[in-house]
Parts: sequence; structure tokens; C-alpha cells
Amino acid sequence: IYKVKQVADGSVEKYKARFVARGFSQIEGIDYEETFAPVARYSSIRTILALSAQMGWHIHQMDVKTAFLNGVIEEEVYIEQPEGFEIFSSESHVCRLKRALYGLKQAPRAWYTRIDSYFTGLGFSKSEADPNLYQIVVEGKLLIIVLYVDDLILTGDEQLILSCKDDLAREFEMKDLGILHYFLGLEIWQRSGGLFVSQGKYAREILERFNMQGCKPVDTPLPGGWRKEDATSAEVVDATVYRQLVGSLMYLVNTRPDICYAVNQLSQAMVKPTKLFWKAGKHVLRYIRGTSGYGLWYRQEDGVKLSGFTDADWAGSPTDRKSTSGGVFSIGSTAVSWYSRKQRSVALSSAEAEYMAASLAACEAIWMRKILAGLF
Repeated sequence: IYKVKQVADGSVEKYKARFVARGFSQIEGIDYEETFAPVARYSSIRTILALSAQMGWHIHQMDVKTAFLNGVIEEEVYIEQPEGFEIFSSESHVCRLKRALYGLKQAPRAWYTRIDSYFTGLGFSKSEADPNLYQIVVEGKLLIIVLYVDDLILTGDEQLILSCKDDLAREFEMKDLGILHYFLGLEIWQRSGGLFVSQGKYAREILERFNMQGCKPVDTPLPGGWRKEDATSAEVVDATVYRQLVGSLMYLVNTRPDICYAVNQLSQAMVKPTKLFWKAGKHVLRYIRGTSGYGLWYRQEDGVKLSGFTDADWAGSPTDRKSTSGGVFSIGSTAVSWYSRKQRSVALSSAEAEYMAASLAACEAIWMRKILAGLF
């Protein structure tokens, strides 16, 4: 396959070409067994960013070149000879894979097993809350690594970071990207006194994709009382385009908690979207038009303090009378985790809806405390 890799400003970094196996033809139980490989949660990534800002640490980034080729597969897998590389006169000959290859269903798991065993061998301990968060303490100095497939971010003591970079370079073919600027679509600007995280480039791409780059901005993510309009209208819009819009906004929520509730409402009409929801989606785009530069500013402050808030709207959905739970958690000055989810059952009173929301918030708080407890 052929892929163009871009940097934060939209310019082309490099053109990538890969030989990819036809994993869709694999048969479970014969060609592969387990395929699950965990990835870091965005809440974990934002927590580490906030912690680095609090402690005044620099954040570095590294990339593993052809990461999946480092994984050793346990099953016997054969592939056809690629075009231009035939070394036998007979077309019946095939190649047996000894290492994982892009496209194989078990390739992500094989790579994660390899890198996990490597970090464990170096003395890193894995977080109980997130299996992709590693930390090590050497002579009272802390080093933290967050792994997302083949991308790594390192923060903590500068000497330990440099030492770890050398160790990784000896074991794998690595690319040192220096100070973190662009990670998983997040634009990160490290400054003295804090760091700023945004998705300005991605927000502008969404507006261009749906031809809303010249629209008139609005001040709120959703119009007031929009669900009280005629929600039973049978006028249906293009479901494919609507799902593309909601999917794009879901990714933008990673740095925009202000549109979290709006996206939650829009995602409830994915099967059969009506014109009412399409108009609400365009309203969100108009809001983004005027706030594309918004983001998260993590300031350097004294101490690491975790705080959270939760709330619920009782019987907020006019169709099934279910309530929506909302919550936000911050470390220091800015939010690191937030959510807006419809409750699974109908609350018979506003107090019951609040208790359901509080239960969900307690689960999130326990999870975040586990992350922080493992780092100190």
C-alpha cells in the first residue's frame, strides 16, 4: 500500500510504501489465535501531558520504523511471492513468514508482546490502570513511557530519557523525533510554564470536508431546546454523510470537551438520521468555525491535585426518557478526562439519575487514581 504522512502544518513528511499481507483471507484457529493488542487511552495520554506540565518536564517522541516486522509470530503463515521478487521458476512456491507482517491479524499482538517483554526486561513496571503506560525509578529519578502501537512518548528526567533512547536504538530501528509536537493528530506546543494541546488543523479539515469553511460562526455547540422540535419527522438525510460527520466530530472531542455533549446527542441518530439531527450537526460545525483555535492549556502549578465533577439531566431524551450522565476530571488547571453518556436504564427520579451519574464518575475517579498512584 502507499501512504502519505503529513506533519502538523499539513506539509508532506514522507511517502510510505509497505508490503501488506492479505490478512482478510486468514482463517481463525488455523492462521491465527489471539489478536488482541491494547493501546493507550487518550485519557492516559492527556494525564501524562498534564503531569509533565505540572512537573516542568520536557516530553520527547520516538517512532519505531516498520514496527510490526519486529514481532515474532507463533503460527505457520505462508504468503504468495510478491511481484518482482520471484526467486523460483515454479509459481507454486510460497514464502513462509518468520516475523509479523503488516496486514496479518496477529501482527499487532506480536509487536506488543515483543515491546512489552523488552520494557519489562529493562526494569520498567507496567501500570495497573493502563497496560501501555510504563515507568521506572532510577536513583530517585522517574521516567515515564506511553506506547501507542509504534509511537512512544517519553517524559521525566532528561538523563534517563537520553539513556532510554540509546537503549531503544540498539534494540530496534528507531526515529528520534525530538521534542513532542504532533502525536496521534494532537498538536502539542511546549512552553515555559505549561503546554498547549489542540487539533486546529484537524478542525479546519473537517470544515473543508463538509464545505463549511466559510460559514457564519455561532456561540453555542447546540441551539437551545433543539430536541423539543418535531423529532418525529420522517424526512431522512444521507446516513453515510451523517455518520462521516459524527465520526469526525468524535475524534475532535479528544481536545474539545465543550462539544462532548453535542456529539453525544448527534451519535444517537446514526441508524436513521433525520433533517433535525443534520441541522444540529451543521450547527456544531458553525460553532467549530469560530473556535477552531480552542484547546487545552496545562499550566505549571504547585502539587498534583485530581478533581472531578459530575451531573445528569433527568429524562433528557424525548424518545426513551433516559437521562444523560456527564463528568469531567482535571489535574491541576485543565481537564484530562471527560464523557457524556446516555444511562442504560430509565431513572424514576432526578435523584436516581444523579446517583447513576455519580457511580460512573466514581469508576472513572478510581481508574485515574490508579494511574497517578503508580507514578508516585
